[in-house]
Amino acid sequence: MNSLHSLADVLRNELGTALSSTLVRLIIAAILGGIIGLERQLRHKPAGLRTNMFICFGSAMFTVLSKELAGQPSDSTRIAAQIIPGIGFIGAGSILHSRGSVTGLTTAATLFVVASVGMAVGGGLYITAIFATILILLALAVLGNLESRFALRTLLQTYEVTGRNVEDMLREVNHLVDDEKLTMQNVHVASSDGESRLVFAVDCERDEHESFSLRLHESNVFASVATIASTEHE
Repeated sequence: MNSLHSLADVLRNELGTALSSTLVRLIIAAILGGIIGLERQLRHKPAGLRTNMFICFGSAMFTVLSKELAGQPSDSTRIAAQIIPGIGFIGAGSILHSRGSVTGLTTAATLFVVASVGMAVGGGLYITAIFATILILLALAVLGNLESRFALRTLLQTYEVTGRNVEDMLREVNHLVDDEKLTMQNVHVASSDGESRLVFAVDCERDEHESFSLRLHESNVFASVATIASTEHE
């Protein structure tokens, strides 16, 4: 009877240790993923708090399951290995591509490294995961501010010009675009009540947009010039 009680105590202690270790890993993964996601959320990026938290938590969960469910030591990383192509699929969905203009690369890369943080936590590498989280936050915040300060990011800006003759407006816009060595994208033309409206987008740096916008306003061909949308590339 004593031996049975001793065996039960040993099993209870081992089970408690395993559960506490697993729960701690999952909680840490959720916290680290949430911290990175909060930074993304505050910057109004598509993949925010919940997305990054779930990816980090899920990566840690799969890493833990990969070890616990493996029949042999050689199979202990088989489930975890499938995290990488899975995250690649999610990252590809966050990248938008339109006529040579690409957005969402930083979001996709962030999801990729957040998954690696979750895998590190799931494997018990807490210091590595925390260090990686700090480094990711520094890269997103500090380098992002430097890019904005020195105007290193390109900007996809959509303009709307109005006038009486569509052909004259197209000719003038093409002339200005060629002079500034830019490329016009997403061109839309509409006419109503004797007035024509031309909507187009230009992808370039901020100072180039300022020069191009100034020339649009100085032109006598357009009755009005307006900026209707602006998207900063990551």
